[in-house]
Amino acid sequence: MSAQKKDYSVFEDDIDTRKFDIKLVWRLTHWIAPYRMQMLGALALVLLSAGAAVLAPVVVSRVVIDDILLHAPDTAAPDLMQKALSHWLIQVTELNPLIVACGIYAVWIALWALFGHGFRIMLARAVLKGLRDLRRDLFAHLEHLPSSFYDRVAVGRVMTRLTNDIETLFELLAGFGVLLGEFVPFFVAITIMLALNPTLTLELLAILPLAAIATVVFRIVSRNVYRACRSTVSMLNQNLQENLSGIEVVQLYGREKLNYEAYSVINRENRDAENRAVLVESYYGPTMDSMAFIAITVIIWFGGRDVLGGITTLGTVILFAQFADMLFRPIVAMGDQWNVVFRAMASCERIFQALDWDEALKAPAHPVALPADLKGEVEFRHLNFEYLPESPVLKDVSFTIKPGEKVAIVGPTGSGKTSLIRLLCRFYDVPENSILIDGIDIMDIAPSDIRRRIGVVLQDFHIFSGSVYDNIALGNPSITRADAERAAKLVHADGFISTLPQGYETPLTERGRNLSHGQRQLLAFARVLAMNPDVLILDEATASIDTETELVIQDALHKLTEGRSSIIIAHRLQTIREAHRIVVLTQGEVREIGTHEELMALGGTYKTLYELQVQDVREKG
Repeated sequence: MSAQKKDYSVFEDDIDTRKFDIKLVWRLTHWIAPYRMQMLGALALVLLSAGAAVLAPVVVSRVVIDDILLHAPDTAAPDLMQKALSHWLIQVTELNPLIVACGIYAVWIALWALFGHGFRIMLARAVLKGLRDLRRDLFAHLEHLPSSFYDRVAVGRVMTRLTNDIETLFELLAGFGVLLGEFVPFFVAITIMLALNPTLTLELLAILPLAAIATVVFRIVSRNVYRACRSTVSMLNQNLQENLSGIEVVQLYGREKLNYEAYSVINRENRDAENRAVLVESYYGPTMDSMAFIAITVIIWFGGRDVLGGITTLGTVILFAQFADMLFRPIVAMGDQWNVVFRAMASCERIFQALDWDEALKAPAHPVALPADLKGEVEFRHLNFEYLPESPVLKDVSFTIKPGEKVAIVGPTGSGKTSLIRLLCRFYDVPENSILIDGIDIMDIAPSDIRRRIGVVLQDFHIFSGSVYDNIALGNPSITRADAERAAKLVHADGFISTLPQGYETPLTERGRNLSHGQRQLLAFARVLAMNPDVLILDEATASIDTETELVIQDALHKLTEGRSSIIIAHRLQTIREAHRIVVLTQGEVREIGTHEELMALGGTYKTLYELQVQDVREKG
């Protein structure tokens, strides 16, 4: 499917809710499967933790109360062998029965905490490893999407999938673990309660549907409330980012009061949303507590009647009261996870949309390898190109750059200059036989092979996290420290690098803000020279450099372009007078080709542009 026919609107910033989709969850298990042994280990630990959690109250009720304190007659009600264990330890240690019972109780509590902790740690590690792999695969996929994708989708929307959406999946999978940790004791407790007193158990279970209904109602109400909270927080962050990143403009135009008022409005909306969330939770908590109190009331009423009637023991009733908490905790946990699950479904859908995005450059089945001794001849042959249907950017562009020739491309803004070099660097598909390198159609060459042989210096030079040397070599093992230093010296970047605190090992801040624009541009020249390209492209490389800095690098430019086919794109026409030829583009078409003198004599578009710039410089002077 072509890029023009794709629906890019699916990449939205806001996380909406989706219905539960088992297919999405099942697909997610692909990244968890390699860590199945850890998941099984976590399952084993949660079973052990549930067992210890159930045995501890059994010791209190059946051993301490029924056996030791009340000496209740032995009944058929199960005690899970805790009485036998207590009697055996009393005989072996000859300690007071209460001390022995307390010791057994302490052991079960300790094991419950230990196994529970181990379960949570092992589960979290398995989930984090799986999501790490998912994030890695998603990042690798996004890195290989073509430029046409990023022309239509904002980078922030893509980042949301790698950050917020992955984090939401952790909440989902960890939430499943929480539910598992709550439901295992729930079913174990019900099993024991049915064995102890089926009638009382069924009477108690009749309350659970009421708690479930209350949870569903409150979570449906809270969904919109929490969505409003997230939306207002997002608006706060966006407003804050815009104002702080543009603080100089804010202060320059005296917008402090106006921006403060706008921020206060959003802040009040966030406060109101948070207050509504607190109000909802304040109703939900007491409601669930009331359900628990009602359950205990049922246990005391019906259980007390059975104790007086000799049907059951006091310890059994107390055990039921202790188990009541285990019955309600899973319902509360489900309520807590309700919104997380539906938000996670949206995150799953968004992540898999990105992973399944099949937009890609056409790769030749049998790519032609560029020769080692590439001459560097570049030919544009009747090239036509459009980003959007029926909106041509380049129309029937034809000219040839001979080996070692320096060609400048000029024209008004929007004439197609940058598009031309982006096509040469194979960021987009082009018609067959419309761009050739040494007579080879670039559509028959692997894009990575083309980019290894073409060096590009952009006006907006990008700095990565790392040292100065890292930003010259860019991880290329063939570029040694000596190569980087040699390139830096050649373009006169070594002068400022040597003044940095750690020289070539000086770490650069975000986007190289601890360097001036001119220093960043010199670093860009060093980066390109270090890779020793066969074809050189300078895209407005000196547009933002002051005149003094530009004079410093003129010699470097001569050395950089010497013996290489070079394409120079510049608005400042004075910088390209020495080009072998100048190509004038207007509205995507080649209007004029010739030397500076020839074009001036022609008296066309180039002469008009040149004279306007000269006049502008004189007026500013």
